[in-house]
Amino acid sequence: MTSIILLSVFGIANLFIGFMKSKRILLPLALLFLLIVFAVNLFSWNDTQSYFNNMLTIDNYAVAFTGIMTLTTLLLLPFSQRYVREGDSNLAEYYSLLLFSLVGAIMMVSYENMLMLFVGIEILSIAMYVVAGSNKKSLRSNEAALKYFLMGAFFTGILLFGIVLIYGATGTFNITEIGAAQIATGGVMNTMFILGLLMLLIGISFKISAAPFHFWTPDVYEGSPTFFTAFMSTVVKTAGVAAFFKLMAAAFAASYAAWFPTMIAITVLTLVVGNIGAVIQTSAKRMLAYSSISHAGYLLMSLVAFNEKSASSILFYSLAYATASITAFGVLMLVSDQKGSDKYEAFNGLGRTNPLLAFAMTVSMLSLAGIPLTAGFFAKFFVFSAVLQESSMLWLVVIAVLLAAVGIYYYFRVVIAMYMQPAENYEKIQVSGVASFTLIFISVLTILLGIAPALVSDIL
Repeated sequence: MTSIILLSVFGIANLFIGFMKSKRILLPLALLFLLIVFAVNLFSWNDTQSYFNNMLTIDNYAVAFTGIMTLTTLLLLPFSQRYVREGDSNLAEYYSLLLFSLVGAIMMVSYENMLMLFVGIEILSIAMYVVAGSNKKSLRSNEAALKYFLMGAFFTGILLFGIVLIYGATGTFNITEIGAAQIATGGVMNTMFILGLLMLLIGISFKISAAPFHFWTPDVYEGSPTFFTAFMSTVVKTAGVAAFFKLMAAAFAASYAAWFPTMIAITVLTLVVGNIGAVIQTSAKRMLAYSSISHAGYLLMSLVAFNEKSASSILFYSLAYATASITAFGVLMLVSDQKGSDKYEAFNGLGRTNPLLAFAMTVSMLSLAGIPLTAGFFAKFFVFSAVLQESSMLWLVVIAVLLAAVGIYYYFRVVIAMYMQPAENYEKIQVSGVASFTLIFISVLTILLGIAPALVSDIL
């Protein structure tokens, strides 16, 4: 709860600081704000507290995911230095929107009442609608914002209708009480409950870019400024999957047999669409958008496994995916800003002109592909281990492994371009000291988690 209060206060304070003539103080202050929130959040470990008549509960689950989302935002902010250099007049608003969106994300991982889940989703989503269209001079950015808003509003209505139907069937919004009601009836569901559950599945699947509700993702990710695309791909997805698992575990565990077929179909379709869609892309940014869809599929595998390993595998996968994606989008941002292109060809010869950028991008691609000695390898290993607890789902792991092999192809296209293709010109890309340090730190963290995954995997 303290994290929510601090982020809200810091977000408002940041808006007032934005009235100052110099914008250069905004980035250090935003980093300081997030460091304070990250540290304060850790003090809530093993100190479960409930608030607002048990509508919010800050437990270890909430603390762990809050830490990942705060750390992700902290590592992403150094790549916003282009806005600082250009003296963007809206810089304070951008940082405040990110801080406010974190408030919604934290509510999504700590709710006990479905109304609080809805409020958290809306706080997060509204901020994302705004930043998606922040580049007012770009038609693609305006289109992305409009498409995201219209689609988001439509699926938010479906989600809210589902919440109302569940309330009508059980008489409560509290997820623990809904779960108890299901146990009391032996998992028997009436038509209202089934329709409500189906609408909840559809609404949240849209938020995490799961197929077949993914159609907005490539266009919105491509049209939005890359800095904000990175935030959507990491923090928003982490919050969505964590909220999804908490909802199903607390409220609908007794109905597992009813929602399992729907979720397994969504999971397989997400894996297929994400990986096959990424193969045919010529733009690295759209490839990363489809990659984001595929990783939603791997995260959903832990959800459908639905056992004692699910929570920890989702946590580790979220961290591994976030670190790799920040690096990938960060390097893409630096390259595309200077070369004016986000296609694979923009990376040609990067290994010769900018060895640090090429090394960081290579580590990122290896991790996203799940290659050993990177965090991504153990992320997939833990997910597959959770699924294999149920021998009847061996086929799902086989499909996921085959599609992961497909992923190696499109991730390595970037690596091949960097080291095996000649550069069109040998102009070195300018990288600030803060961004260089961040890339080194994230790369080391990715390798460290690939060598010693127990640093994170055993905390839940």
